[in-house]
Amino acid sequence: MMILVAIGSNLPDPARGLDTPMAVCEAAVTALRALPDLTIERVSPWYETAPVPRSDQPNYCNGVVRFEGEIAPEALLSVLQGIELRFGRERSVANAARTLDLDIVAMGAALRDAPDPILPHPRATQRGFVLLPLRDVAPDWIDPRSGVGIEALIAALLPE
Repeated sequence: MMILVAIGSNLPDPARGLDTPMAVCEAAVTALRALPDLTIERVSPWYETAPVPRSDQPNYCNGVVRFEGEIAPEALLSVLQGIELRFGRERSVANAARTLDLDIVAMGAALRDAPDPILPHPRATQRGFVLLPLRDVAPDWIDPRSGVGIEALIAALLPE
């Protein structure tokens, strides 16, 4: 099954010697490579993006990893949250700056409204910082909820 995970960071992790958000993201990919029963098929290029919603936070480094494998959604969410914690992730207010954010974008064609994780990610199709790197790793991806392809989703975000 194709599994898509978004990676984002806008803070360094000095405790781990990672002095930039990109270094955090690259180290996160290394941690993700160690997951049993999952194989990384592709890693997108990194994108520098402004925070959403707009704020005075530093810009983000964003990308998407494409896995192949089998894992229960709850198990994957737990593993990803554990990796975030190891990288110094602190959960405070919504949309706060963070050392690492790992979000499950989609797991095959799974549709899931509850419990967490909701699949596909409920806001992924509205976020260019997810869709652009997602296109790099899965150019034929179709949102299982709407049936809309990646190119049309990206086009819908562009100003007219």
